[in-house]
Amino acid sequence: MNEQISALLQKIDALQSELEVELAKRQAGLRYGLERGRIFFEEELLRRHRELRTSLLRYIANARPLIVLTAPVIYALIVPLVLLDLAVMFYQAVCFPAYGIEKVRRRDYFVFDRHHLAYLNALEKLNCAYCSYANGMIAFVREVAARTERYWCPIKHARRVIGAHPYYPAFADYGDADAFREDVAELDRINAPEQDKS
Repeated sequence: MNEQISALLQKIDALQSELEVELAKRQAGLRYGLERGRIFFEEELLRRHRELRTSLLRYIANARPLIVLTAPVIYALIVPLVLLDLAVMFYQAVCFPAYGIEKVRRRDYFVFDRHHLAYLNALEKLNCAYCSYANGMIAFVREVAARTERYWCPIKHARRVIGAHPYYPAFADYGDADAFREDVAELDRINAPEQDKS
């Protein structure tokens, strides 16, 4: 990777860190905290949250008919999502050790904490859990796929890739055969079993 690209990637990392600091400052003003892994709110804020909760019956009664009609379509996706999740866990468990690729810690991608919010009713909490699972699972699958791509085919595409994973910028440029062969040789050296390295 050339120095210009490397410098730009470092700037992106610095900006990402700066953004995380600013978001943390904003969250600090929302008057909640974590204590031994449990979320807690100030009592006054918790009382206000309860006041803002829409009852389940009113929530359902006020739902637009198209939302009610399409809800089964949304929830039916849980079946392929779970099957994909299971398949990718199996794939990673079997293949990553064979290739010497570090496994992705699945639990790092799943965050279920919205059920602590008193302003959500039971159905809203269920919806939030569904979205948390779906997005966490897709992020987990993407990381497994990204590590696989980094191992087997670290070559950039000729066309622009939207939403490329973080390993992509370090891939060999499209058409740069020498860089690709060097990258593959380096990955083989890094991922070789210990007995082959001696």
